[in-house]
Amino acid sequence: MSVRGVRGATTVGRNGRAEILAATRELLELLIRLNGIRGEDVASALFTLTDDLDAEFPASAARELGWTEVPLMCGREIRVPGALGRCIRVVLTWNTERPQAEIRHAFLHGARALRPSWAIDLPGDPPRR
Repeated sequence: MSVRGVRGATTVGRNGRAEILAATRELLELLIRLNGIRGEDVASALFTLTDDLDAEFPASAARELGWTEVPLMCGREIRVPGALGRCIRVVLTWNTERPQAEIRHAFLHGARALRPSWAIDLPGDPPRR
């Protein structure tokens, strides 16, 4: 079995516990649905937040989804002038037989600008430029 990386990112409107948890759940649930990920096949997950987010750990949302045995870690995204703010990023390491070319990544809301080829438009999102 191979280990594959699955990437995702999203943004929140404000630094609030409920917003961080909801956005992280939305992102993880979409990655699970797009790839058929089972929690027992996730080797680990690393979440990062930009400096303007500190109201909650995004890993808490993964625990709420039942990932109680998965090693999870949160960290700070490096500060780059002009970079996208209020952003939550994740990289999952996933045990799967699927080839890397078949892995679906998801960049949501304001994070769609980070990786346009992996962007997913959701209802209510403004049109991309």
